[in-house]
Amino acid sequence: MRRVWAICRKEVVSYFSSPVAWIVAAIFLVLFGFFFSIIISATREAHMRYVFGNMNVTLLLIAPMLTMRLFAEERKLGTFELLMTSPVTLFEVVIGKFLGSVLLFLAIMTVTLEYPVFLFAYGNPDWGPLFTSYLGFVLIGLAYLSVGMFASSLTDNQIVATVIAFGILLMLGVIGWAGQQMSGPIGDFIQGISVFDRFENFTRGVLDTGDVLFYLSIACLFIFLTVRSLDWRRW
Repeated sequence: MRRVWAICRKEVVSYFSSPVAWIVAAIFLVLFGFFFSIIISATREAHMRYVFGNMNVTLLLIAPMLTMRLFAEERKLGTFELLMTSPVTLFEVVIGKFLGSVLLFLAIMTVTLEYPVFLFAYGNPDWGPLFTSYLGFVLIGLAYLSVGMFASSLTDNQIVATVIAFGILLMLGVIGWAGQQMSGPIGDFIQGISVFDRFENFTRGVLDTGDVLFYLSIACLFIFLTVRSLDWRRW
């Protein structure tokens, strides 16, 4: 674990020394504040369901932009081979880099906690849906970041990595619409693997262990695929 945290710390330092990370974080926070102010003004309701619904779509692009450099930049700078010859396993490298992106994402999300404070100061919101919405957004963020990391492992071009990740995430989101046009078990299955449909449960205040496990399973799957991708490309 010591080597994992060493890699994680290195990634966090790299993030905060990179202007791209600051720009992406600023864009995310500006959009979050924009949606909050517009939706609260329009609905006059003390909840953030629609805010998180809109930010979920925004995260489709924000997450790939946060992870595009994880492995693509290593290859571009020629440091990937050096990393592979260091006394760490491939799994430790992947987990360390993934945790680095997760910590950055959590740091950005921490800034948004001012909005629930605002709601409690000037309204009477139900804390349950607020809690589940934040939990669901963090979980879906983990899934999105894992997809972005996998895409970064496939290429040495950060723009290409972003496009690949966005394409995969968009497909995982809109696949539920295809399921709605089908009937029977197949339609139910397709709707069940939609990252959008499952997230709606969290915004309504419904905490289902199946939804939690779904997002964690996606994260684990793409972490595994990243390890296999790097192992294959290494040889």
